Parts: sequence; C-alpha cells; structure tokens
Amino acid sequence: MTDRTTRIPGTAGHGADSAPSGTEPRPLALSGHLAPVPTEIDAYDLPVSGTLPPELRGRYLRNGPNPLPGRGGGAHWFLGHGMLHGIRIAGGRAEWYRNRWVRTTRLAGLPSTRPDGTRDLANNPANTHVIEHGGRLLALCESGLPHRVTPDLDTLGPEDFGGRLHTAMTAHPKEDPVTGELHFFGYAPTPPYVTYHRMSASGELEHSRVVDVPAPTMMHDFAITERYVVWLDLPVTFDAALRGTGSMPMRWNDAYGARLGVMERAGDGPVRWFDIQPCYVFHVGNAREDAAGRIVLDAVRYGRDTFNGLWEAIGGASAGQAAPAPGTALPGVSGARAAAPAAPGSVLYRWTLDPATGAVSEAPLDDLAVEFPTLHAGHVGRAHRYLYLVSDAPSGAVVRYDVTTGERQTHDVGPDRAVGEAVFVPAQDARAEDEGWLLSIVTDRSGAGSELLVLDATDVTAAPVATVRLPRAVPAGFHGSWIADGDGGADAAALGNEAGR
Repeated sequence: MTDRTTRIPGTAGHGADSAPSGTEPRPLALSGHLAPVPTEIDAYDLPVSGTLPPELRGRYLRNGPNPLPGRGGGAHWFLGHGMLHGIRIAGGRAEWYRNRWVRTTRLAGLPSTRPDGTRDLANNPANTHVIEHGGRLLALCESGLPHRVTPDLDTLGPEDFGGRLHTAMTAHPKEDPVTGELHFFGYAPTPPYVTYHRMSASGELEHSRVVDVPAPTMMHDFAITERYVVWLDLPVTFDAALRGTGSMPMRWNDAYGARLGVMERAGDGPVRWFDIQPCYVFHVGNAREDAAGRIVLDAVRYGRDTFNGLWEAIGGASAGQAAPAPGTALPGVSGARAAAPAAPGSVLYRWTLDPATGAVSEAPLDDLAVEFPTLHAGHVGRAHRYLYLVSDAPSGAVVRYDVTTGERQTHDVGPDRAVGEAVFVPAQDARAEDEGWLLSIVTDRSGAGSELLVLDATDVTAAPVATVRLPRAVPAGFHGSWIADGDGGADAAALGNEAGR
C-alpha cells in the first residue's frame, strides 16, 4: 500500500491515521463509518473471497463527502469535499484500490464568488456522483459545474461543455438508453430557479430551457420517460436566514406545497403540474409510460417528520421539529432512527399521473425504510421490473423489489455494517432484466474496515459471489458507477490499457 503526499492547503501535519484534537464530541458526519479518511492511498492485488466474475473488467467508482483534516467543509454532511474511491477489476482479480479528492477551487480554499460578486459555479464540493458520458468522466454535485476526472481519478478541472453550460448541473442526470441523450437540469437560489438541459450522446449541449417554479426549491432528482420529463417541485426551499451558518440554506417549507410536473421532451411546450401530498424525494427509482398513456413514477418518499429528522441529524435546520423523527434509511444516519417508527419512513412509493384527465393517484409500495434506488440502465425511462435499494432498518441490507409481483428480497449484512448504493452491472448477453451483478461498498459502523460486495442480482438472498477486502475503511458516501473497459471515448478510452497500474 502506498500513501500519497497530499499537497493541499490545510493538510500539513496530519498523518495517515490522524484525528481532530480536542475532547469535543464529533459530529455524526465525522464519526464511525462516516468518518473521513485523512490521506490518499494506492493499494494493489486486493484480497478476494469467492470468485469475481470474469466478465467484470473495468472500474467501480464511487463519490462522497470527505472533509480535509482540520477543515470540516461545513456543518452539514452534504458539504464535505468530494472524494472518489476506485476499485479496478479484471481477469478475476481486484487489481487496485485508490482514492483521490476532487481538486476543486473550494478544496483549495478559494472564495465562491468572483471579484464582481457573481457566483463561481466551479466552486463546489463535487461530492455526490461520478458518471461517464460522451467520453468524459464527470464528478457531479448539484451546486455547481461538474468536474472532469481521469480514469486514475486525477482531476482535469471544471467542465462547462465548451462554454455552453451556465447553470449548475444535477448529480442525477438521466441517460436515455435508446437515443443516448443525457437529460439534466440545474437549480439556483436566484431566477431562473430551474433550467433544463439536453446533451447529445457524443457530449454536445444541444438544448436548454427555463422551467418556471414559484420559488427557489431544492430539486435533487427528476425522471424521464420515453416522451416526457417529470419534475419534482417539493416543499424544501431556500431560506436566506440560513446563509452563513455553515449549513445547507434549505429547510422544509409548509407553505410551499408539493407537485409533479410533466413536460414533453420534444419542443418547448408548457409543463403540466399535478398536486400531490406534501413530501420530499431525494432519489427516483424510475418512471415509465403505461399502456394507457399514464406516467408511473417510483421513488423513495419522505414525509415531513421523516425528512426533518434526517435533515437535523446530518446538520440541517428543520421546520421546527423538536426531535429527530424515525424511519430514515439513508446510510450513516441511523442516529435519526428510533426503535419503533411513529410515522412512515423513507419508503418506496408510486405516483400515477394521467395527462389526459389530470388525475393523480399515489400509494406506498412497501413499508420498509429504504434509500438509493438503482436499476438496469437499459430500462431508464422505460418499463422495468426490478429496483435495487439499500436499507438500514433494523440491519444493513441490499434490497431487491420486483415491482410486478411485489416480491421483496433482502441480503442482510448485519446491524453493525452499513451498505452503500448497489450499482447494477448487466451480464454479457443477458436474456433477462436482472441477469447481472450488484456492487456495493459495505463499511463497519465502527469505521474499522470496508469491503466491496458482489451479489448475484437474480437472487440477492444468496451468499455473495465475491467480496473484495479494501485496504482501509471507506466512509459511507453517495453514488457511483461501473465504468467498463471501452465505455465512452476520450477519458474512458484508456481504461483497457491500464490493467495493473
């Protein structure tokens, strides 16, 4: 294992296993399996239990917040500096692990505003997701521009797509599996509050338009179908009173209401809005059009109390809740969960919208607290049968839902371990939607260690296909991608030439 010297302002004097000095309690986002690591390392020939499928040839990359030693980056978990973790797999071997901070201007301690007072969109933590599109590997965070990185996780710099992107970019873009287009948006605290963008399969930004909403809203995710874009205009909004507090300047707003918007992908037609029961959604599973032309949206829904409990636990300001509410499954926030939930938690939920009549129906699909839904990328915006999620209630688990039959399968890893997002990797020449594997980083709640879990997606109850023991504890983070050798162009072309590096 090789330690890299990290020459970043503010890191001098911190060793490989250093911890903040002082006796004050550590915030939840700096403790246990959320605790940030203080260095960047490279490790080779990782130990494997079981057998890694020979078809897995590429990199599993995952992003998440990791404040610099001595510089927390903010009181809120979501504000920590982005760190990429990568595991290279080929020929049945786990060839290497490495981790790198995304070198942003925020990491360097530079201000978020320019001398003329305008916002610098390049100044963001780049801490939420990492994807490939049009030959670029991109580290994403919804508060600013994406950052382009190399297959070895080095930062190339902010990416504005030839000067065409003038807004932030969501960390949850949607790639159409048929056209290859990337659909995404940016939101802002000043008008225009939401802007939609469409990018070609080759990575050219082709179309942008403003989506009118009444106030600055925290729109974390959205959905597409074959013909529509589905917007989530929900009651978590910017609060100017929270600026300068070191936390996220958003909170639940009872006066805002909740609605879903349906916008045709073609042209610049109006958005049709459907009022729904107040809630919040961090993550969409998928959306599709059914045989009757209705839009069916599956996502993880938070009620008011559940959202406020989670938001307080990770450093946010709630809408005046006296105590954390139970039922959240976001990994790393088990402190926000009570033993006996008194209100619905973060559950898989379905909304059905009828553009012809304006009717909307909604109902939970299950009562298990879950988060981080994923699916086969070939079914984004189209009919799907399977969704894969993770749970933290009462034990860490990977969860598979068959949304056709209602069957739920779980792979339990125990109450002392936290499970990260499970990324689906399809098998070569697969004949069924679920033929493939699930990749997830599992971390001990004590922060003692981590492993990459590889499950058979057709039967998640079975023993793991393989586990890769990682050389250090990887903090529970957010989202990741499997980047197969040969996927994409300019940045990803080198993937097949770097085995063993």
